[in-house]
Amino acid sequence: MRVLVTGANGYLGRPVIDALEAAGHDPIAMVRTATSSIHAPTRVADLLDEVKLREALDGVEAVCHLAGLTRARESTVDPLRYFRANTAGTIALLDAMAATGVPRIVFASTGSIYGSPERQPMTEDMPDAPPHPYAASKLAAEFAIHAQAQAGNLSAVVLRLLNVAGGADPDPTRLIPRALAAARQRSALEINGDGSTVRDYLHIVDAAAAFVACVENMPPLGKATRYNVGSGQGTSILVVVVAAVERVTGHRIHLVHRPPVPEPAALIGNPSKAIAELRWYPAHSHIDGIVRDTRHNLKTSNSIGAI
Repeated sequence: MRVLVTGANGYLGRPVIDALEAAGHDPIAMVRTATSSIHAPTRVADLLDEVKLREALDGVEAVCHLAGLTRARESTVDPLRYFRANTAGTIALLDAMAATGVPRIVFASTGSIYGSPERQPMTEDMPDAPPHPYAASKLAAEFAIHAQAQAGNLSAVVLRLLNVAGGADPDPTRLIPRALAAARQRSALEINGDGSTVRDYLHIVDAAAAFVACVENMPPLGKATRYNVGSGQGTSILVVVVAAVERVTGHRIHLVHRPPVPEPAALIGNPSKAIAELRWYPAHSHIDGIVRDTRHNLKTSNSIGAI
């Protein structure tokens, strides 16, 4: 299948292209600016450029829609930018897909839409409670996708991803790259509160495989479905993540505890529905493997040097 991958130059985009290609599909990378480092046919377009977007969709059979903004804290400062990119950009894509006759979409959404539910792990039937503009902008995009499907114009899958990690993580503000940098530099790692918060870390290879599984198991036209995609395992900052980095690197990490901030005590996704219906499994999402892979890829890209 010929699959257009929006946001192809991003952290998740490249692994999705690799996974589609390995599964025998024909991925096409859509990027905002020309790049020669993606090993797939590339089309340059912006989601808000109607003409270029329709050109990018020419001959395409499905879309993996990854393009968007993802920083939750930044979204609280500049919320309209997030709604413009994540919501308006998705609506523009849906318009262009309808105009060019592309009937299938797999959308990268976020598990943060559930907010801070007491019941863990989180299942797809839980109510939505987006805690910040980033999550709200993704939820609004989901509403547009579901409405377009219900109108009979679309076959759609929404993937609510948990904390994607591993690979060549380009964001030095995320916990695992920060912990690896602290181990390398013998510097302090600052964490909020006592480090007991629990998160669900999903290896980027497993995340990419989920998109392939969706492309190969799309619902019928007029239907939209949603899956939580995570490891299903809770991983605490202090007991598990920091300990894993110390095991992998062989270096102790000095922790500095900052005042606690308001945040959910635990966010864990239940991937049972995706496992059952997509024949997908988070096979690589054990924390030591994620840390080891992040370390290897960041060393290879010379982002953090040797550890």
